[in-house]
Amino acid sequence: MKPTTVSTLRQWKKSGRKFASVTAYDYSFARLFADEGIQVMLVGDSLGMVVQGHDSTLPVTLADIAYHTRAVRRGAPAALLMADLPFMTFATPEQAFASSAELMRAGANMVKIEGGAWLSDTVRQLAERAVPVCGHLGLTPQSVNIFGGYKVQGRDSEAAETLLADALALEAAGAQMLVLECVPVALAQRVTEALAIPVIGIGAGNVTDGQILVMHDAFGITGGHTPKFVKNFLLETGEMRAAVRQYVAEVEAGTYPAEEHSFY
Repeated sequence: MKPTTVSTLRQWKKSGRKFASVTAYDYSFARLFADEGIQVMLVGDSLGMVVQGHDSTLPVTLADIAYHTRAVRRGAPAALLMADLPFMTFATPEQAFASSAELMRAGANMVKIEGGAWLSDTVRQLAERAVPVCGHLGLTPQSVNIFGGYKVQGRDSEAAETLLADALALEAAGAQMLVLECVPVALAQRVTEALAIPVIGIGAGNVTDGQILVMHDAFGITGGHTPKFVKNFLLETGEMRAAVRQYVAEVEAGTYPAEEHSFY
């Protein structure tokens, strides 16, 4: 299979083609996802909660992400593979360089980094050093102790303008992609239309260029509270591969996420 690249996603954005992505943490699921049409995957620090059983993403280490990145890469050699920079592994540009180098050597095509315009210098310097960066705005889980919980972001006009300015700053610094998490649909549309780079939404409505879900959420195997934006595709199909195909089809058609999965 021809590798999926950042250029591929830019072409899809220009043509209006929506795409589905998912978190992956091991060889077997990565291979299944690739077989059923998912070409963009993320080794997310969400593994701290859904794999390791922590109550946040903060305990995840760089070594954890590198380990899972190597496994996912073996399962999906042609996918565009993003890997999260975990909590406090990019506090300085120099630290970000070393952390990114480890994840790129493990098989990542791109690192994902949580934060706004304050990261511009780090993003710029990473891009200069041949490390593609995906920004992450809105609900950034590493900031859970600042937010006071997992809450929708950008609902008031001031917060919305700040988020849009952050997105533009990250793009100007050289970010190749952006994840928007838990923001109102109108704001997600403004950001998606303002940026030339692809925007992937999670809890941001169907107006973004792509969608991403934590795989455990998409299959209904996450315990506890289920976020509003989640849909259990396995419940509808009864079979894992069919569930993945259904997810891809609904994202590409723009029918998922629907209104009931979106914030206004």
